[in-house]
Amino acid sequence: MNNSPTQFSTKLIHAGEPHPRINGAVTMPIFQSSTFEYAGEEGYDNVRYIRLNNTPNHLALHQKLAALENAEAALVTSSGMAAISTSLLTVLKNGDHLLAQDCLYGGTNTFITSDFAKFEITYDFIDAENPDEWKKKLKPNTKAIYCEAMTNPLLQVANLKAVVAFAKEHNLVSLIDNTFASPVNFRPAEHGFDLSLHSATKYLNGHTDIVAGAIIGKKELIEKITHSLNHLGGSLDPHAAFLLHRGMKTLSLRVHFQNESALKIAQYLEQHPKVAKVNYPGLQSNKSYSRAKELFNGNSGMLSFELRGNVSDAEKFMKRLSLPIIAPSLGGVETLITRPVTTSHAGMKKENRERLGITDTLIRLSVGIEATEDLIEDMERALGVS
Repeated sequence: MNNSPTQFSTKLIHAGEPHPRINGAVTMPIFQSSTFEYAGEEGYDNVRYIRLNNTPNHLALHQKLAALENAEAALVTSSGMAAISTSLLTVLKNGDHLLAQDCLYGGTNTFITSDFAKFEITYDFIDAENPDEWKKKLKPNTKAIYCEAMTNPLLQVANLKAVVAFAKEHNLVSLIDNTFASPVNFRPAEHGFDLSLHSATKYLNGHTDIVAGAIIGKKELIEKITHSLNHLGGSLDPHAAFLLHRGMKTLSLRVHFQNESALKIAQYLEQHPKVAKVNYPGLQSNKSYSRAKELFNGNSGMLSFELRGNVSDAEKFMKRLSLPIIAPSLGGVETLITRPVTTSHAGMKKENRERLGITDTLIRLSVGIEATEDLIEDMERALGVS
């Protein structure tokens, strides 16, 4: 009889937990030991050692993460960028070519545009909503295609089904950054993606107190990436692994609430006369609405918008708010607000940002778990000040 949980919220609590429980501990203990007694392991990557990401804390997370996205395997890393960079440097080698969505998290964009040349890896950016364009940029040495489930910070939803089909047709590795959606709203393996990447700092942990990353997907690829990570050293500290493990157990509760709250806030902002534009795929007016409804279980707690006015007006509005904290990052229990040009996309050239629609006045909001009514009331007051 198979006693493995099938429902998502149950997997969050029980998948990957040690059986029998360690000395009866209901909560997974912190294994604050860099070194473990040799037990006959064969091969370097199987030796128990923190840097090799195979302590009990790591292994429990790997099993839980794989179960959440119904994937074959998973791996935790020291940060989201460690997950992204190690994955790309594993599936690509000297002389290879990457197709990447044009609107990406600033750190990913900078890694591709600034660091790929050092490894003699080339790339082309593509409009991920226009599959007809992709084949024109395909090359004999193209090995992978990269996109985001919901783009940072414009919340665009690519033609993800076409991405998977294109990758399969041309024998490419398909990678998707699933941070904004989280496994609650989207599980890439179910749709045929090879690798799903996360900044676990964000929704997976949800409490703004660690930095971590995750890679979820096909076992063969995860094994290769693990070997690369073991050499590059992007291992997750045991205490951070414990906090991630603990934070993930409330993921479903948090994200379902944040989905609903963000939609209500987006609807409020859309009808406000001082707001020029709102980017949220849950709005019926959004061009990604139909695609998002087909793909996702919810549209996340992320949205972005522009006020009528200039940068000074945007800054004044943000400073008038009492509840949202002006800070980078996202996905925590507290509401955070920022202008991406000063944080997540500060490393991009201004002309590249503007070409993609990331203006100096764009405001990004990460909705927390405060009462939605309080957040809207706070915004109403801040917007009402002339």
